Amino acid sequence: MPNPLLDRHVLSPASSRNVWRLLRTLVFALKIPLGVASLAFAQNSPAPTITLAQATATALKNHPQIAVSQNLEYAANQRVIEQRAAYSPAIFGEITGSQGYDNSRLGAGDLSAARLFTRQGDGLQINQLVTDFGRTKNLVSSSALQAQAASQATLATRYGVLLAVNQAYYEVLQAQAFIRVANETIKARQTVTDQVSALAKAQLKSQLDVSFAQVNLSEAQLLLIRSQDTLKRAYADLSRSLGEDQQTDYQLVDDVTTPGAPPSPDTLIDQAIHDRPELAQYRLQLEAARRFEQAERDLQRPVVSAIAVGGALPYIDTAGGAPVPKEYDGVGVNVSIPIFTGHLYQARRSEAHFQTLVQTEQLRNLQQQVERDVRASWAAAATAYQRIPVSEELVKQARLAFDLSQGRYKLGLASIVEVTQAQLNLTQAEIENVSAIYDYKNTYAALQYTIGALR
Repeated sequence: MPNPLLDRHVLSPASSRNVWRLLRTLVFALKIPLGVASLAFAQNSPAPTITLAQATATALKNHPQIAVSQNLEYAANQRVIEQRAAYSPAIFGEITGSQGYDNSRLGAGDLSAARLFTRQGDGLQINQLVTDFGRTKNLVSSSALQAQAASQATLATRYGVLLAVNQAYYEVLQAQAFIRVANETIKARQTVTDQVSALAKAQLKSQLDVSFAQVNLSEAQLLLIRSQDTLKRAYADLSRSLGEDQQTDYQLVDDVTTPGAPPSPDTLIDQAIHDRPELAQYRLQLEAARRFEQAERDLQRPVVSAIAVGGALPYIDTAGGAPVPKEYDGVGVNVSIPIFTGHLYQARRSEAHFQTLVQTEQLRNLQQQVERDVRASWAAAATAYQRIPVSEELVKQARLAFDLSQGRYKLGLASIVEVTQAQLNLTQAEIENVSAIYDYKNTYAALQYTIGALR
């Protein structure tokens, strides 16, 4: 029997479809605010903070150039082992089998035996260098010096990466400081524009004054756009210097302290010649070239080596001939004396000598370049250091001039051109002060790099 109360709650197919549409709409409507909230949270999440010390540690860990230098250093160390292997005996296991026909004889080729036997033999052969009169010793020394030079090359790469990190770090801070100056400039010029517009509405100033103020405001807005573009490129440079695969816009911690004035360049040059890893690398490469030249000279000397063989003949068919022992052994000494090699050894020695001369001149050229770099970096750092107090005084005077011009304008004693010019001078002074501070930090880091003191 039908129940009227239940029948009233039974939905028709059309009504069911409408209800499902309503539910889907409600779910979709709820998802939109949640998605927007998630996006807003992701956009407003604070960027990770990083200090200069953390940035340098990250670069030393991740940068591919350092990995390349380290692998080259490891490869150079393996070459030392390769050259030193000549001092150790070389042991080879040998298994030999041959098929000979009855009463066959050697016709041409090797003169090891007059008859051919069907046999199978197992044994060992040991070769040992007795002396080559210094050639192997010089080759080992040359390889060891090259390995030390590769270590200095790794250190030089580390210094180069650290310099790039320092410069990129300060470029980001400078760009952020430019943005702060631009925002403050926009705020100040917006205030002046609003004041002039109010005076123009009251028929106290002309529309020309409003136009000058708006032009000044637009210039500040363009300064902000350019500063933002500079910041984006600085972040890209910072990510590259850190060796990161993806860019991260870190929140940088600015060290407010400014290094003192750089010392005399002559003192710095002596430190650079002593500490620059590139110079140490070239010195080691020069000494390695000299040792290799001596090794090539030793090619003219004899080489004395010993050889020992031993083994067993599990199977041998002498075809009715004299019996052959089942075991064999032997020891011998070989002396190789070069008599004529088509001037090969003389040419190799001459080539090594010219390579030594090349290394000598390259070291002298690099030393001159380092001296020049130290003097140039010192001059740039000293100039940037002198700009800091001058730019601070410039900001002070430009701000005072702006305040006075603004007061004169309110009293009707100056034109809007004087006010806008004072605003422009103040903005330029603030930009010059920011540039002086971070230029000095950049040039000081470059100076530390040139003397081999950047850590």
